[in-house]
Amino acid sequence: MTPFGRRLRELRAARGVTMKEMAAALRITPAYLSALEHGKRGRPSWRLVQAIIGYFNVIWDEAEELERLARLSHPRIVIDTSGLAPQATEAANILAEDIAHMTPVEIEKLLALLKARKRRPRA
Repeated sequence: MTPFGRRLRELRAARGVTMKEMAAALRITPAYLSALEHGKRGRPSWRLVQAIIGYFNVIWDEAEELERLARLSHPRIVIDTSGLAPQATEAANILAEDIAHMTPVEIEKLLALLKARKRRPRA
């Protein structure tokens, strides 16, 4: 499941909307909606994210959060380390090999480190 898929499922559950109802309203198939929720499909298009925002009638911060989660929800990513230090390539490859075997606590620690790094001003 992707971060976007998890949030989408939470919104549906909170509003008591079935996947079939939501899919019909958005003019997509329930199978596609299910695949989005479960991370079996790539990130949704900007247009679909906007339709979902409108469907749930969310505004401001919650809408921005859905857009952010959609950007971060591609289940298959490529990390280009060309031109970077050898350690960057090593780190990317180790992460690719080991992420499926990491515990939720280990992933949370890694995520916290990356988020803290992103908040720091860039030199």
